[in-house]
Amino acid sequence: MLPAKFFYDARGSTLFDEICTLEEYYPTRTELGIMTEHGPDMARVLGPQCKVVEFGSGSGLKTRLLLQQLERPVAYCPIEISQAALEQSVRALEREFPKLAILPVHADYTSNVQIPEVDARRTVVYFPGSTLGNFERDGARAFLQNMRALMGHQGMALVGIDLVKDPNALHAAYNDSLGVTAQFNKNMMHRLRERYGGAISAEDFDHYAFYQPVEARIEMYLVAKRALDWQIKGREVTFAQGEAILTEYSHKYTPASFDALAQEAGLSITHQWMDERARFAVFGLTPKEPS
Repeated sequence: MLPAKFFYDARGSTLFDEICTLEEYYPTRTELGIMTEHGPDMARVLGPQCKVVEFGSGSGLKTRLLLQQLERPVAYCPIEISQAALEQSVRALEREFPKLAILPVHADYTSNVQIPEVDARRTVVYFPGSTLGNFERDGARAFLQNMRALMGHQGMALVGIDLVKDPNALHAAYNDSLGVTAQFNKNMMHRLRERYGGAISAEDFDHYAFYQPVEARIEMYLVAKRALDWQIKGREVTFAQGEAILTEYSHKYTPASFDALAQEAGLSITHQWMDERARFAVFGLTPKEPS
């Protein structure tokens, strides 16, 4: 198993942006539609003078829609593991929002990250794109708990969640006809080879992804086409033909199952915004009142 954060070097970020434009990959355009339609209501709920902290900011498409609607936002703090994606997004946002304090942090947002201190009425944690689904349940709960600590008692989070739906639609979203998702998956091996060396190639693996309905998740793998030996950091790693590396889980939720997870993390769903076909949702979360 390899952590999904290894997808996101400059090439991986570019490939993911391309995935988001594909016909089969509905989540991005569906969430953009939700942000466009319901952005004014989200801004009303969040109120004025917010500090927005975004985990995994990427290209910032959805961020623009949120910032355009907010009343007098104080600061925007994007946290992104890809330096290239972060710099590109910040340059674009600085042009569009010249009066907004933009405080980028180049870091892995799953680690302990120091957020710049800013005097604001409310801290809003923005986590779009259904990325929470990449965590297994214990990890997702811990991540939401960290989010709760970051937002404070008066804070709020907006979290994008991909919903359970027709398995055929889910399968198609991760097996697009142009093979872009396959390139994105294989890029993980390009990155590891560049970083650690060795003779192994991305072309030694096949992309394989499927929906597992019992766990309500997509599972994505790289499968060895032949027997392989790889020297990495002084260790020999061998693969039999057909042996797989798990590169990603993408869990899907119902509103009820996500609410149960949020409750375990000490959060309450106070608002939800959904597309008309109930394919995707953005949930508004606040800290639970002490019992």
